[in-house]
Amino acid sequence: MAPFVALNEVSKVYKRGRQSVAVLEKFNLEIAERDFLAIMGPSGSGKTTLLNLIGGLDMPTSGTVSVAGERLGLLSSGALARWRSRHVGFIFQFYNLMPALSAERNVEIPLLLTPLGAAERRRKVLAALELVGLSERRTHKPSELSGGQQQRVAIARALIADPTLLICDEPTGDLDRHSAEEILGLIQLLNREHGKTVVMVTHDARAAAYSLHQLYVDKGQLFANGRGVSA
Repeated sequence: MAPFVALNEVSKVYKRGRQSVAVLEKFNLEIAERDFLAIMGPSGSGKTTLLNLIGGLDMPTSGTVSVAGERLGLLSSGALARWRSRHVGFIFQFYNLMPALSAERNVEIPLLLTPLGAAERRRKVLAALELVGLSERRTHKPSELSGGQQQRVAIARALIADPTLLICDEPTGDLDRHSAEEILGLIQLLNREHGKTVVMVTHDARAAAYSLHQLYVDKGQLFANGRGVSA
């Protein structure tokens, strides 16, 4: 069976003035469908760049990235945006909620560009908030919610289009330990019972323990169990 995510000989070089900075070099990675992969490593090691490539937010300098049977580099910008809206849900360390909007309105935002009518949008929003345990707080604004509750709203927003892939960049980095464990348990549930493929970057070994597999990135290279697995 073909991998759900496949990076083949991927390099990423950023330009800083006249200087070229290589973040990833001939990077290879395969992730199976319904896997939950935690990626660890020091700051500046290429973790977030890797997430951006898998999520279609950035393109490699060379090599190929394929996700859910689609080679991302072959898509136009419009087709890539449509692909992301169908297949990828993003969960970040900071919740990026609109402060003037209620929880349900924040969750609804991704659906406003779809042809769905108001009644269908509301049905999906309520289902997503119920899944993350926030039905009773749906009319509350972010300032009226705890950090853990705000992250649950962000997760509901990421789930609203029923994506196949969840990209999580330090999803518990701004939370206390109790709230972090609740969020990690929810992400684990989404993987185990709802079949979401999850790729999570974290600095926290306790957070990584919720995943099915862990890999380590350092200086643009990939390691598993202390041994290099990428050229």
